Amino acid sequence: MKPVAIFRHARSEGPGYFADFLDARNIPWQLIRIDAGDALPPSAHAFSGLAFMGGPMSVNDDLPWIALALALIRGAVAADIPVLGHCLGGQLMSKALGGTVGANAIKEIGWGEVTVADSAEAHRWFGDTRQFLGFHWHGETFTIPVGATRILSSAYCENQAFTLGKHLGFQCHIEMTEAMIREWCEVGGDEIAAAIGSPGVQRPEAMFDGMAEKVAVLNAVAATVYARWVEGLGS
Repeated sequence: MKPVAIFRHARSEGPGYFADFLDARNIPWQLIRIDAGDALPPSAHAFSGLAFMGGPMSVNDDLPWIALALALIRGAVAADIPVLGHCLGGQLMSKALGGTVGANAIKEIGWGEVTVADSAEAHRWFGDTRQFLGFHWHGETFTIPVGATRILSSAYCENQAFTLGKHLGFQCHIEMTEAMIREWCEVGGDEIAAAIGSPGVQRPEAMFDGMAEKVAVLNAVAATVYARWVEGLGS
């Protein structure tokens, strides 16, 4: 089986639980470290799927790899190779597919309830789950590309996830581990302090409260979603 390509855009924003999920099912994967200068592949055809993780940059920044990533996503969709995006990854998918990315009305950092749309498409990805605590760290958001379907929303961000066939883009993070949350709070301490007045931003101690249980529930939700996504992987 061809590996899943996982694109990391910041050292602290690796695949987390997504890699654990793939390992448990003996699905091979290859980490492409954009933050360390790894080159993007010229096409998606060497991989069974593409997964794009988060990052502190904007998809609207003038960075040399962004245009290449957008073209790679478009090529994968055209070739029916599944694409998965987490936060920045979801924004890259939206922009690649004709959507736009801009400032969200409210910055979100920490745990926040997300609601699964009452639609057949949303139920296909989330099963019986109707609401869950997602993890958030974003100041921008995406529009839903033409032809795609919104499947998640929240009080502070209308577009939390969309699907287009076997392709899935998230604004929130479902890949979190306890270690990642602690590291993000350490790395992003100044950002939290500067935005703590936002109703969508939590202090680290609030994020850590009951964290083990919250992460376990989030991992279970992610497992359902990832299980559906890997069904689309080719050989």
